[in-house]
Amino acid sequence: MNAKYVASIDQGTTGTRAVLYDREGRMVSSAAVAHRQYYPEPGWVSHDAEEIYQNAVGCLNGAIEKAKAKAGDVAAIGITNQRETVVAWDRKTGAPVCKALVWQCRRTAEICARAEADGMAGAVRKKTGLVIDPYFSATKFKWILDNVPEAGVLMAKGELLAGTVDSYMIWKLTGGRAFVTDYSNASRTMLFDIGALAWDSELLDYFGVPEDMLPRVVPTSGYIGEADIWGIPVAAAAGDQQAALFGQLCFNPGDIKNTYGTGCFILKNIGEKPVISGNGLLTTIAWHIDGRTEYALEGSVFNAGSAVEWLIHGAKLVKDVEEINAICDQTPDTGGVYFVPAFSGLGAPNWDTDARAIICGMSLAADKNAIVRALMESIAYQSRDVIGCMERETGVGVGRIRADGGVCRSDFLMRFQANIMNATVGRPHNIETTSLGAAYLAGLAIKFWDGADEIGTVLNPYTEFAPSMSETERHEKYAGWMKAVERARN
Repeated sequence: MNAKYVASIDQGTTGTRAVLYDREGRMVSSAAVAHRQYYPEPGWVSHDAEEIYQNAVGCLNGAIEKAKAKAGDVAAIGITNQRETVVAWDRKTGAPVCKALVWQCRRTAEICARAEADGMAGAVRKKTGLVIDPYFSATKFKWILDNVPEAGVLMAKGELLAGTVDSYMIWKLTGGRAFVTDYSNASRTMLFDIGALAWDSELLDYFGVPEDMLPRVVPTSGYIGEADIWGIPVAAAAGDQQAALFGQLCFNPGDIKNTYGTGCFILKNIGEKPVISGNGLLTTIAWHIDGRTEYALEGSVFNAGSAVEWLIHGAKLVKDVEEINAICDQTPDTGGVYFVPAFSGLGAPNWDTDARAIICGMSLAADKNAIVRALMESIAYQSRDVIGCMERETGVGVGRIRADGGVCRSDFLMRFQANIMNATVGRPHNIETTSLGAAYLAGLAIKFWDGADEIGTVLNPYTEFAPSMSETERHEKYAGWMKAVERARN
């Protein structure tokens, strides 16, 4: 193969980024652009799908130009995308019938409430591994069909197509020849049976979504079609969190990736058998490659980076992240102070929307430094809560723990996470693991790389943080955290 690079298009909630990677997994060039956010009513969030597509094309052109390359130097394109966001468009013209309904959009809350009242929660949980929530795509499809007249007209004529962002982008890139989604994205729609690996007729009927309106489901890594603009094969598609799991090389059951962003997105590879959670965790398809489907459990911490922002801009206790890191490194412990950052309630495994943020355990010796360190420790404690729940539900222990996201740049947080988990935490040198995962998936499909062994850690070296805390201290600290959580809840 003469091509030098694999490209990834990382289509996110606030913007789009294209990256070229070489055979050593090094980022050669990139280009990124933000897109407009629309808030037509309180709680509603929309995007312009056509703007997003044009941005993706512009970004990849920009990345190729920056590398002083040509299209023929690129072996394949992998696409990763914001999950659950829905686009519906005219099969003949490619024009969206309305702005995309973003995963954050809450306009379908009443549809969800009706589904709960109709007793659909059990079927949704059992078949899809999800919970009924506006977050997922099914109620967004229904809202469009019920509220956009053009959608109803096109559906009656069999000319309406709808899917997540990956489906729209691939359809546009291939000139309408490939109307597909991959298994990881399909598993986020609340319409896909993750055990049977098929669109579910009961759920389709209930939400009024015709199957012929939805894309064909294809492997996460595999040839999809040729992008007309460049003549480059599109060879992978994956939801953003699943792409990050793959980019972090979490190939074995027990492997975990934690994206430390505004909140924490934690995914655990659980192998080839789905486990339906009894504690509100989500079961999702991690990827489907070479006929094998692997699953993941997913849990979220609501406040991580947002809590750090509160320290800086809300409480104004510190000037910036650098000051936070310096304080944490210079403060030996919190002196028994715990900070539970339940600014928007608590997620898994507590699921208490009424919980509120508290600082507790303070004595006259407590100072600003203790509060700052306690808040940073809280991110690790919350992550342990979720990971511990995953371990109990699956019976699969913790394998490698991989960190990404902006907040993981804190060495203190990584050390404390390793200590409180009693596990080694690895932080890759390239923390853009979502785009890297999409590139890996595309490269494997066209034999740019020969297999998982070749895309080992040599391509993205890790800084590893090993635990050094005694078991007694670990137990005492975590027991104190659990008491603090109870106070936040009550």
